[in-house]
Amino acid sequence: MAEQNLALQIYQSVVGIVGICGNGLVCLVIARVRFMHTLTNAFIFNQALIDLLGSLLILVNSLVPVPDPIPPGTSGVLLCKLWVSNFFVWGLFIASTFNLTALTLERYLAIVFPFRYQVLATREKSVAVIIGLWLSAFVFNSYSLFIRYYEAGQCRQRLVANPLALGVAVFSVTYLLPVVVMVFVYTHIAVVLKKGAGRVQPKLAGLTPGPPPGTGVEPTVATANAGAGDQQQGAGPSGTTAPEGRGESLMRARRNTFKTLLLVSVAFTVCWTPNEVIFFLFNLGVDVDFTSVVYIVSVAMVASNGCVNPFIYAIKYKQFRKALKALTCAKSGTDVGSSLTATNNNQE
Repeated sequence: MAEQNLALQIYQSVVGIVGICGNGLVCLVIARVRFMHTLTNAFIFNQALIDLLGSLLILVNSLVPVPDPIPPGTSGVLLCKLWVSNFFVWGLFIASTFNLTALTLERYLAIVFPFRYQVLATREKSVAVIIGLWLSAFVFNSYSLFIRYYEAGQCRQRLVANPLALGVAVFSVTYLLPVVVMVFVYTHIAVVLKKGAGRVQPKLAGLTPGPPPGTGVEPTVATANAGAGDQQQGAGPSGTTAPEGRGESLMRARRNTFKTLLLVSVAFTVCWTPNEVIFFLFNLGVDVDFTSVVYIVSVAMVASNGCVNPFIYAIKYKQFRKALKALTCAKSGTDVGSSLTATNNNQE
């Protein structure tokens, strides 16, 4: 058991460091790069900020031991209720779940109801939603303050009058309902995007013809540029080029964001399912061994969820990769060109 706890402690320390660095980078990129200042990225920034703080607390928890016995007085009571109970850690976990659900609904509104989205999705309302997510998460988690109590140098847990009701409520609010919402929303979005892709037709642009061969006339600048564009984009069967229109570009950006956030939601579900199921069974009265390898692995998976999202953004989210490149080039004094910003103006 001691070896398993040591392994979990080391793993949580590594995950905490990776989560701090990765989520810190995400926050930096979104904050510093102008074309990342969208409502969707505001929720992604909030997600990264929550995961950064969660990773920091996981790291501190794994490195700083709880004093035994706990000191008496007010300090001991606060240490028991706020630190030993992991009140802030679980509050951040719940806030992360709520924010991911809100991010999912934001994309649903933008893609399925775009006109309504233009009216509802304002900066003021988004800020209010984000603040509400933080407050509601910690208010919901406040029940843990009443379960823990200090006694004779130890932090003990009260028996709940109706543990089944509490367990079902926690399981439903922090896991079941968010997962159901994500499954429904992303399924509907996939259908809408598939239908929309069939309606978007690329516009064909004619090429400026060059002078007939053998006439002795030099190609004009327009002719040369057309030829360059022909090489970059590829000519159609009739000798014309089909550049990507705004509608197709917007659809491509939406699909990329959709796939990225879908992976984030899948990662959340995979990382949280074992631990949520274990605690749900425990609240149903099933005998659960909290020293087993299965439980320890489930705790490690929960900790992993806080550091996996930056890797998903770096691998899958094209807008984030462009922003990271822009920030890196700006730091090195390299001109990334205006085309980078223009490309991202079509993204939401």
